Formats: sequence, structure tokens, C-alpha cells
Amino acid sequence: MLKLSRLTDYAVAALVRLSMADGVETSPGIAAGIGVPEPTVAKVLKALAGHGLVTSTRGARGGYRLGKALSDIAVSEVIFAIDGPIALTSCVEGTGVTCESLSLCPVAGRWDPVNEAIRSALAHISLADMAAASVPRALRIPAPTINEVA
Repeated sequence: MLKLSRLTDYAVAALVRLSMADGVETSPGIAAGIGVPEPTVAKVLKALAGHGLVTSTRGARGGYRLGKALSDIAVSEVIFAIDGPIALTSCVEGTGVTCESLSLCPVAGRWDPVNEAIRSALAHISLADMAAASVPRALRIPAPTINEVA
């Protein structure tokens, strides 16, 4: 099963929560708003800030705000900021992992197109789409017809 980390899930929730704030939002405020412990939210926000997805302001009136509009943040950016490069297997181009069985593997290099398709799909879904629970038309999979199911 392909599964994102809980931290990525929390990051998406924190970013959507930040989009609802009028100004800056504190880490404890975000934590309370999404039901996640504050130390975990602080860790997520630090990673997101490192990738420019949020900005932080220090001081008594400090906190966090979105680094760019929710509609300009792709799901793939959040995954990359929290979990690193998107890859189904470790033996794909660009992961820096060398497989011990590469010379014997009958599918060596064949995962690259699959990974690219997944990265592309995730790059076309914004957090605004997630917040609105809509999927871009180009990515919608049509429901099978009765003839296709049988």
C-alpha cells in the first residue's frame, strides 16, 4: 500500500488551517485547530518554512502565515517538504539509492515512468483543490460503465 506519512497529512491540515487565518497564526493555535500536539505542529511548520511554503514572524505578535496562496501549493510540494522525493521504490532515477540486484533485475528502470505519472498527478492537485474537495478535471477517472465491470 502506498501511504503518506502522518506528518505530511498534518502539514496539509496545517496549511489549510493557515489559509483561514486573517493574519499570523501561532503554532499552539494551529495545533489546537487541527487537533495535533503542538511539538509535532512546530516540527511540521519548521520543515514547511524551510521550503518556503510558510513564513514565520518572531516576537510577541509573531506566528506563521502561508508563503504563497493555497492554490499555488501543489500536494507534491508538501510531500517533498516533509517526506522528501516522491518515489514508489528506492530503485528509481534520482533517489541516490543503488540496488544490489540492479544488474539482475528484469524491471530495472521501468518504475521511472510510473513514478513520473504519480509526481505529475500530485503536482496538478493544489491544496485549494484539497480544501474544496475537488479534483482537477484532467485527473478525474471516469466511473466504469456496466459493460466494463462485467
